[in-house]
Amino acid sequence: MKADLCDPQPWIEAPLLYDQAAILERIPQRYELALLHGILFHDVSKHKAIGIHDAKATDFWVRGHIPGRPLMPGVVMIEISAQLCSWLGSFADELSGHFMGFAGIDHARFRGQVVPGDRIVVAAEIQRLRRNLATFATQSWVGGELVFEALITGVRV
Repeated sequence: MKADLCDPQPWIEAPLLYDQAAILERIPQRYELALLHGILFHDVSKHKAIGIHDAKATDFWVRGHIPGRPLMPGVVMIEISAQLCSWLGSFADELSGHFMGFAGIDHARFRGQVVPGDRIVVAAEIQRLRRNLATFATQSWVGGELVFEALITGVRV
């Protein structure tokens, strides 16, 4: 991507605007796959949101993804971002009353690692919005360092 979607530094310790219970009112993921832990910022008019995920030593992927040196799988980073995109899309009139299903990913780049104990700051912005489809720019940081970015496409389900 050409530029950061936000400056991640101020969001590392920011208070929650919406907690996980509020997120679960708008997206369907549950149990181990409820990966979006909070929303820190939301601007409906700019189609932009910032959320967090706190990686824990008890997360489902830790035991089996490189025992002795657990690294968050890229697919989990994608899912966290996709859940923020789905949550953000739920506020768009074109997608109201539906959730976003994963339709595709483009220009994905993994630029750093995530380990238990890390807080991931995730930003998403709607780039293109149609009646049944939306494309989002998304980026994730740990400690202010970019670890993931992609364009995610969601379809209304």
